Amino acid sequence: MTTNSTESTKASVNIAGTERWVTAFVGGGLATYGLLRSPAPGNALSGYAMTAAGLYLIFRGATGHCPAYSALGVNPAIEAEETSQKLGDVGIKVTHAVSIQKPIGELYAYWRDFTNLPHIMDHLNSVTVQDGTKSHWVAKAPLGRTVEWDAELINDEPNKVIAWKSLPDADVINAGAVTFKTATQGRGTEVRVEISYAPPAGKLGAIIAHILGEDPKKQLDDDLRHFKQMMEAGERPTTEGQASGRGPDKDQVK
Repeated sequence: MTTNSTESTKASVNIAGTERWVTAFVGGGLATYGLLRSPAPGNALSGYAMTAAGLYLIFRGATGHCPAYSALGVNPAIEAEETSQKLGDVGIKVTHAVSIQKPIGELYAYWRDFTNLPHIMDHLNSVTVQDGTKSHWVAKAPLGRTVEWDAELINDEPNKVIAWKSLPDADVINAGAVTFKTATQGRGTEVRVEISYAPPAGKLGAIIAHILGEDPKKQLDDDLRHFKQMMEAGERPTTEGQASGRGPDKDQVK
C-alpha cells in the first residue's frame, strides 16, 4: 500500500523543481498584490482575478501538479533534460538586429568578453568567465529575485558569430547567438542577436513576467540600443528616454 501510494504521488508530480518554487513564489506575490488592489475603487474585479490566479499558482507550486500538463499528456519534471536539448522547438524565441557604425572586429571583441555584457544588458547582474568556454551568469528576475546558470560557448568564429547555451541545472534553460556582418549601403555593421529560453513556470511564467514588466522583446531591443550607444559614443547616455538615434532595425518574437 505504501509503495503504491508513493508511486502515485510521484506520478502526480509533473512540474520540475525550479518551476515549482518559482510558481509558488510568483503566486504569493500575485495574490498579495491582488488583495491590496481589490479594495480600491474600480480595481476590485482585476484584484480578485489576480488573487485567484495567485492562489492557483501557490497550489500548483506546493503540490507540484499541473492539471493542464496532465490533460496534454506532458510531464516537464521528467522531460526537463529533453527540454534543454529541444530548446529551439519549445522555448520563447526573441530576435533583434541593429546597425552600428563601427568595424566588425571591434564589436565582436567587445561582445566576446562576456564580462562586458552587464554594461549593456540591464537585466544582467554579472557574468563571470570561468575558462575559455564556460561562464557563470546572474540575472534579475521578477519580484526582485535573481536567477543563475552556467553557460558554455558552443560556436565562436571571430568576427562572424558567437553562440552559447546553458548547462544542466540552470535556473533558466537558454541558448543564444550573436552574428556580425557588414551592413548594406555603408551602414557599418549589422549585429543580430537570437535568444531562446524556457522561462521558469513555462509559458505561464513568461506571461506573468510580461504582466510584471519583464518583456523579453523590449529587453533585447533596449540591450542592442545600449550596445549601439556604448560603441558609437563610448558610453551610455545618462538620461533615459531620449531618442536612440539607431539605424534601421527589426525584431521578431515567437
